[in-house]
Amino acid sequence: MLYRSRRIEDLFGGILNSLSYQDILDLIGHQDAAEAEDLDYKTAHYALDDKGREELAKDVTALANHLGGVLVLGMAEVSGVPSKARDVDLDDRHLRHMQQVVSSNTAPPVRYEVLRKENPSSPGHGFMLLTVPRSPYGPHAITVPPAKASQHVLRYPRRSGSKTDWLSEATVATAYRERFLQGGAREERLAEVERNLLVAVRRRVAPNLLLVITPESPGDMTINQESFTRHRNELLQTQPYLGVQGTPFGAVHVGSRRLIAEQPDYHGKGVYTQLHRDGSGAAAVPLSCHTEFDDKIQTVQVDEVAHGLLSALVLLARHARDRAGAAGTALLKASLVDELPSHPNSLPIARDRTQYALTLTAPGGPMTRGTLSCACAQASATALLDDLADAGAPLVQAASHLADELVQAYGLPEAHALTAAGEIRLSGWSTTLSPVIAVWAAANNVTCL
Repeated sequence: MLYRSRRIEDLFGGILNSLSYQDILDLIGHQDAAEAEDLDYKTAHYALDDKGREELAKDVTALANHLGGVLVLGMAEVSGVPSKARDVDLDDRHLRHMQQVVSSNTAPPVRYEVLRKENPSSPGHGFMLLTVPRSPYGPHAITVPPAKASQHVLRYPRRSGSKTDWLSEATVATAYRERFLQGGAREERLAEVERNLLVAVRRRVAPNLLLVITPESPGDMTINQESFTRHRNELLQTQPYLGVQGTPFGAVHVGSRRLIAEQPDYHGKGVYTQLHRDGSGAAAVPLSCHTEFDDKIQTVQVDEVAHGLLSALVLLARHARDRAGAAGTALLKASLVDELPSHPNSLPIARDRTQYALTLTAPGGPMTRGTLSCACAQASATALLDDLADAGAPLVQAASHLADELVQAYGLPEAHALTAAGEIRLSGWSTTLSPVIAVWAAANNVTCL
């Protein structure tokens, strides 16, 4: 149940359960480590009185109802910025007290995990981290009686920036409805996200790779002026293709319950992506092709398909996990089309050009050219969001599974560029992409053959 967040791990310097006392100490004085919607500091343990129980239940529940996050006990702060270590007692009695308070005063009970970071110079004392993943069972309420009169009768807290807000009745009702619907609605949600993408890129008349993902434990990305500015700035520095220092996204704007990011080339040749509030996402990745006009055939190299899959999986998984706070597994669907109108779920449009059949070539493979042409090939899989977002061997395994299913529609037995064991076959990559993917693999501990 370990809480995972790219932002928090980048800030703290690693996965939370592997951190040392010194890693937490190093946060002192850093503005980037200020309290935020996923991070809070407490100078001491929560008090044992009614007010302390209320505060503990409220703080843990507020994180679970939003993106998840970390409560650091034993750290003083000034204007939200960590300022001085105030080591707390790491004795088990504090853990038992917190467990009793959270389990009996939150409904449904909030899941969390405690990590102890002992001070080597003061055994039995140090920092205590309460890590709270975003809950798929929200909204959670706190049931402890208020220590003072409150107008918030419903008592559903949610983290908002560095503070805690209380959910309105309408928000709670909406959240309950979504909780009851989500159990059997992932496939429907995947299809809905795909339809939204197809409408947006329906006029692309060149080969494209489409990837859609939807998490089984949805998130809830806040979209307001503050969060949009933050996400926009981040996306404008994001390179859509792994390992390629090319053109980042050039435009980011808001759509209905989503962010939309596009590369500067808006004529069907730039990556286009929709990043939804619940962590679902979809991307259209254009593919270079060689056209044989006399035979009416266009050919795409398998390594381009593999690179597009790897890149889009990381892009969408990091959005789901790190912006929306989604968790667990995700459903994946990939489509390879000769042009967007060929997709079975695409809206019909009048064709004003000759349609060229799509085939594949595989550099360095036992079979270098597919024996079939195909207008639209599709593949599906399920993978852990963390595996995809962390961009290691499990990412390559997921991409290999999808790529193999796609290329088989073109008469190739497998995508030679990737292996089912999560390795990169450099012989299956073109001279253009081989150096790029080799550098990326080395940086992410992915084996190259």
